Amino acid sequence: MTGHMKVNHYILAQLSRERRSQLLQQRAQDNLQDVEATVRQVLTAVRSGGDTALIRLTRQYDGAELSEGQLRVSEEEFDRADKLVSKDLRAALIQSIRNVRNHHQFQLPPPSWMKEIAPGVIAGERVTPISSVGLYVPRGKGSFPSVMIMLCIPAVIAGVPEIVICTPPGTDGSVDPASLVAARLCGVENIIKVGGAQAIAAMAYGTDSVAKVDKILGPGNQYVTAARRILSGTVDPGPPAGPSESVILCDSSADVEIAARELVVEAEHGEDSAALLVTHSSTLAAAVVDRLADLVNKLPETRARNCKTVLSNYGGIVITEGLQDSISFVNEYAPEHLRVLVDNPFDVLPAITHAGEVLLGENTSIAFGNFSIGVNAILPTGRHARTYSCMGVNELLKRSSFAYVSATGVSSVGPTAVELARYEGFPAHEEAARYIVRRVDPDEDVSDGP
Repeated sequence: MTGHMKVNHYILAQLSRERRSQLLQQRAQDNLQDVEATVRQVLTAVRSGGDTALIRLTRQYDGAELSEGQLRVSEEEFDRADKLVSKDLRAALIQSIRNVRNHHQFQLPPPSWMKEIAPGVIAGERVTPISSVGLYVPRGKGSFPSVMIMLCIPAVIAGVPEIVICTPPGTDGSVDPASLVAARLCGVENIIKVGGAQAIAAMAYGTDSVAKVDKILGPGNQYVTAARRILSGTVDPGPPAGPSESVILCDSSADVEIAARELVVEAEHGEDSAALLVTHSSTLAAAVVDRLADLVNKLPETRARNCKTVLSNYGGIVITEGLQDSISFVNEYAPEHLRVLVDNPFDVLPAITHAGEVLLGENTSIAFGNFSIGVNAILPTGRHARTYSCMGVNELLKRSSFAYVSATGVSSVGPTAVELARYEGFPAHEEAARYIVRRVDPDEDVSDGP
C-alpha cells in the first residue's frame, strides 16, 4: 500500500504455475464473448443496410446526427480544422510526421530481386503494395492524431492506391481537428465519420460511402477487436492491437523517478491497460512504490483512476532473482512497450526476443516513442509480440515470387520434378514435367516409372 493506493507486488520465484499464468494472461481482449452477440448484430445490420445502418448506429452509439452526404469528411471540414489547430500543435504534428516518415522509409525493401539458383534457373521476388487498406483511428478515450500519423505514413510510403480511414465523430458530427490536420499532412483525405464495430463492418463489406478494403489496421476497443476477429474470413484483420501494456525493466542502477513516471505512462491509458515494473532490486522497487501515489494523485481524476485500477489489477511490481530472470520474464510476457532502465542497455538488447518495441536508456521515454521518435507506436499486445511485429511498411506490402527456366536449366530441375511428382502420386505433374524435359532434349533419360 502507498497512501490510499494499492500496488500489486509479486515475488516471481514464489508464484505457483497457475498464478504466474494469470499474471501473463492478457485479460480484456480474450473476453470478447461478452460483446460478440452485440457485434454480430452490428455486422449484420451494416451488411444489409449499408449507409443507412451506419447513420443509425452512429446516432445510437456516438450520439451524432449525420445524413448520407455527411459521412465523409468534406474539404470544408479539413479547411476548418486547419484554422482550429494552434501553431504549436501544427509544428508538433509536422515534426512527428517527419520523424515517422524518416524511420519508415528505411523499411522499404528493394522492389524486386532475382538470382540464378542453378545453371539456367532464375528465381526471384517482386514486392508490391496491397490494393486497399482501411485504417481505424479510435476516439473513445480521447483524440489521437498520433495514431493517425502512425497508420497513414506507412500506407503512403508503401504506395497503397486506396486508403480509407474510419474514425468516430463527436456528438456534433465533427472529427477531431488535429487528426484531420495530421491526415492531410500525411497525404490522406478519405476519412469516414464512423466508429466501432460498424466501421470495421463498413470497410470489410463496403457501402455506398465506404470502399471495401483488403486489410484493416489500427487499434480499438473490445467491440472493434471482436468485429475484426469475426470478419477474419472476409477481410485481413491485421495484427491484434488491444489494451495498452508496458513493462519497465530495471536493475539497481535505474533512476527511481524515471522508473516511477514511466510505469504510470501506459497505466493512464485505461482501466484495462497493464503496467509492470520488473526488477531484481527490492530496494529500487520499494522506492518506486513510494513515489507512485504522489505521481498518480496529481493526475486528472479519470487518469488517476485508470492508474490506480491498473496497478491493483493488471499491473504492479514483479521481483525477480536477477537480471537474467527479469529478461526471461519479459520475453515470456512479450510486452507491447518495453522500457529498459539498466546499466549498459545495449548489452541487454540482444537478449530481448519478444517485445513490440524496446526503448533503451534513461532518456528514451515511452512518451517519446508514442509521439515523436519516429518508431511506430501501434504494436502487438496480449503476448502477440511473440509472433507479430510492430506496425510498419511491411504490413502494407506483399511479395510475389517469379522464376524462369531456360533450356539449360531444364536438365537440372526437370528430372527432379518428375521423380518427386511420381513419389507423391501426381501423374499430371509427372507427365507435364516429363514432356518439357523430352521436348528440350529427346535423349534425356527420364523413365516412365515402374
